Amino acid sequence: MKKVLQTFMNRRYIFAVLAMMCYGQLAMAQNPRYTIKGVITDARNKEPLPGAVVKLTGTTQGTSTDINGAYTLVLNVNEGTYPILISYTGYKPVTRTILLNQSSLTLNVELSEDALNLDEVVVTGTSVATSKKQLGNAISTVSAKELEGGAATSIDQALAGKVSGAQISQNSGNPAGGISVRLRGNSTISGSSDPLYIVDGVIVNNSSAELLDLGGYSQNRLVDINPADIDRIEIIKGAAGAAIYGSRASNGVVQIFTKKGKSGKPVVSFSTQFRTNSLRKKVETNEYPFRFANTTATDLTQIPVQRYDLQNEIFTTAYGTENNISVSGGSDKTQYYLSGGYLGNQGIIKNTDFKRATTRLRLDQRFNDVIKVSMGASYTFSGSNEIPNGGINSAYGAMTGFIFGNNFINPYPDPSSGVYPSLAPTGLRRTNPLEAVNRFDFSQQTSRFISDLQVNIEPLKNLSINYTLGFDNSTQMGSGYIPIGNTSPEHNAGFARKGDRINTLLNNDLNVAYRSKLGSWLESTTSAGATAQSERINSAIITGTQLSPVSQAASSGASIVTSDYKSTINILGFYIQQTFGIKNKLYLTGAVRNDVSSSFGEANRWQLYPKFSGAYILSEEEFWKNSSISSAIPSLKLRASYGQSGNLTAIGAYDRFSNYNSVSLAGLPGVSAPSQYGNPDIKPERQTEKEFGMDVSFLKNRLGLEVSYYDKAVQDLLLPVTLRPSSGYITQFQNIGNMVNKGFELMLKGVPVQTVNFKWNSTIIFSKNKNEVTDIPGGVVTFPGGFGQVAAVNGYPLGAFYATSFARTSSGELLLTPAGFPQRELTGRNTAGQPSGSVKTSVIGDPNPKWTGSFTNEFSIGKNLSLRMQWDASYGNDVFNFTRRVGDRDLYGGLKGYEAELRGEVPKGTSAVLFGIMENWIEDGSYLKFRELSASYDLRAKFLNNNPLRITVSGRNLMSIDKYKGWDPETNAAGQSTAVRGFDFVEVPIPRTIALGLNYTF
Repeated sequence: MKKVLQTFMNRRYIFAVLAMMCYGQLAMAQNPRYTIKGVITDARNKEPLPGAVVKLTGTTQGTSTDINGAYTLVLNVNEGTYPILISYTGYKPVTRTILLNQSSLTLNVELSEDALNLDEVVVTGTSVATSKKQLGNAISTVSAKELEGGAATSIDQALAGKVSGAQISQNSGNPAGGISVRLRGNSTISGSSDPLYIVDGVIVNNSSAELLDLGGYSQNRLVDINPADIDRIEIIKGAAGAAIYGSRASNGVVQIFTKKGKSGKPVVSFSTQFRTNSLRKKVETNEYPFRFANTTATDLTQIPVQRYDLQNEIFTTAYGTENNISVSGGSDKTQYYLSGGYLGNQGIIKNTDFKRATTRLRLDQRFNDVIKVSMGASYTFSGSNEIPNGGINSAYGAMTGFIFGNNFINPYPDPSSGVYPSLAPTGLRRTNPLEAVNRFDFSQQTSRFISDLQVNIEPLKNLSINYTLGFDNSTQMGSGYIPIGNTSPEHNAGFARKGDRINTLLNNDLNVAYRSKLGSWLESTTSAGATAQSERINSAIITGTQLSPVSQAASSGASIVTSDYKSTINILGFYIQQTFGIKNKLYLTGAVRNDVSSSFGEANRWQLYPKFSGAYILSEEEFWKNSSISSAIPSLKLRASYGQSGNLTAIGAYDRFSNYNSVSLAGLPGVSAPSQYGNPDIKPERQTEKEFGMDVSFLKNRLGLEVSYYDKAVQDLLLPVTLRPSSGYITQFQNIGNMVNKGFELMLKGVPVQTVNFKWNSTIIFSKNKNEVTDIPGGVVTFPGGFGQVAAVNGYPLGAFYATSFARTSSGELLLTPAGFPQRELTGRNTAGQPSGSVKTSVIGDPNPKWTGSFTNEFSIGKNLSLRMQWDASYGNDVFNFTRRVGDRDLYGGLKGYEAELRGEVPKGTSAVLFGIMENWIEDGSYLKFRELSASYDLRAKFLNNNPLRITVSGRNLMSIDKYKGWDPETNAAGQSTAVRGFDFVEVPIPRTIALGLNYTF
């Protein structure tokens, strides 16, 4: 059977392609050739619009304008009247009807900006472009222009504050620090809540593999993609829009489209940037010049000491450069885009950095009116030098050593021996942070290749066949070395680790679409397709301890531990979608997708995901057009949608099995029982979402409003359930528990002022999401990434802080001990009214914000000067300041909070009591952050051939208005963890960045 299929594919497919090519060549020979030329400009300032699309409506025959806004469109059609569509991102598209009866003609068009962008063309996963006005679900678009000038080093970092319904937060200030993206809240507990990322049709890897124990911090692989190569990003947030992607889309979909070549002479663009990174804010340290002689509560004897602020030795002002160059151009048939880039960025922790070299090629070739082929390839090589933070997974690290160290001990190495002293109190070993910075050697390297091949065939009018082959292969390697004779608590005899991970993704997608007009009032678009996807992971780690004094290799250790992991996940999916357009004002869409995944057993392997949506453009009704209301509200669209999608990230490829462990007994091979009991009947988590919204414009389309409400229910959550000891196992994955996200999102875009010489664009984004977990067995599931202080609790949001609280009186005041100390709440009270019984735990905080928002303003002054500023806000979220909990304790006492005890303002021993009351360390994490600021000036001179040299000064994370006592409330020591959020344990703070850049295109 396999040979038959191969013969069919190899022969019949080739014959079909050859026949279509011949058909296209005949069509070209029979149809006359017409040439349309012109210039596309901005209606306000008459400036050219490079990259505007000019195409024959309903076909793929089109071209783009060059740097001067000029275009040449060659059509092979019969004589007659044809509609030509001119579009540009952020502008209202224009259709011009032209009569083709002579070999060449001129068509110049001016485009006006459109705040609502209802006619914007987007791609919704079927490779069929459609306008936003036809969609019943919300979709956000971010252009390349919006990504520029913010001094961001990765795509997801640049998206912060630019998408309604998205909470985008930076977990670490490391130069390759991970970013967490949540679209409309969390959609799983055990898996990843990051969306599905697709680059030019390629499903890409965005995992956060921890090959090294860096204290919770890890890179997510989106950092490998150069933001300078991006043309636009489309974000599908709801299940109704993402259902077409089936079992991988429960967290939403982010589609990234890279830049392409345009017909015309070669265009070269070069940019360079110099940046500085610095610590925005220091935590207040203990400066009191005395310490207690001991920890005995009744002994108040103090000893004079010198205090050291190790922040001055750990943090530094860092520098970075970024250079990008691209060449693009082509003819009407062939277009190309070639780019190269290099980023070198130091971290604010000494001896840390991230370097990335990228190259990208895109070729578009039209053979005739029938066949078009597009090919893209990119290669990235990145490397980083890391300093482990410690804290979450291990006790060694610079930041851990800082907070666990006594800051009255001289931290510098002995001048004669070079040996670093231990700063930790007696009986507790912790790494001297200066030794970690200067002696530890941790690094990571990634080699990544992403490519795609896309074939578009139009054998008949209105019929398109699209095939996409996507490939993403990344090889990540990490190494760590701690020399012998160090101050770390676990590896005084030396430590070495080497790990590698090869991740390969392959996707084959075939999409067929047919558009037809069934009458003067009814349009139909039918699409169907199939996908075959495969993901393979190979990973191996070797760790050696008690090293040889002359080797840094893990294999030289007296004790060696190895691990080897392999997995393969295969996915097959089919879908069909039907859209009806009625009188250009009512659009109804229905779709269904059927998926099969190898991660699940045969009984639940196939899953069906339906989708329904509707869009009603009320402003297209005659009564609206003919009334005075149309002048005040030119456009009003109502929309609603319903859809289901699945999640594959909650379990591994083989977690449904009881995976026995290999052992060696007396030199003989054997197996031992695993702790996790298999369950062949588990099925994917399922998300069902209802969405209602409205898109409306005012003031001649100068003000646009998008409003959406959603209700997202997640069922069949996959969680490890604790089993009875008599079962012989500890846990088992089961489909239990549910979760709900309900929210509201708003985006208001406007042009308050628009004249020939001055323009002001303003955007307000507001997002509110309420998450609740229900039906958890036992009511509570805690997570190790938060030291057991973070949990899923029935009736509360995911990731609630669940720990000890203050004992209080009936009036809410602190219930003190007879000695005057605060105390923990217990399960009961004794006859004296004091707490008694066992320790009581409860929900003491919530890391999820009540709402998030952003306020962006852009100013264009004349033809040369532009300004942009963006403020981001998060309100109502708590942060667990575990850093302050340790630093304020008497054993360590390096932070300002301990001074009150030394000064006698509170009884001696207060810090020891507060250490065990977790409620004391919950802080308000709300903030208003000055996220981005940029100013650009176009320098025009004769020696530049009148091509502008753009000079840009920009800043990122310039200021934060908050009440948080740590470095930054935007942090998470557990990295990209879904469940553990807002947990601060000496994570590297986000730096302030200031950059100077030059950009020149000729």
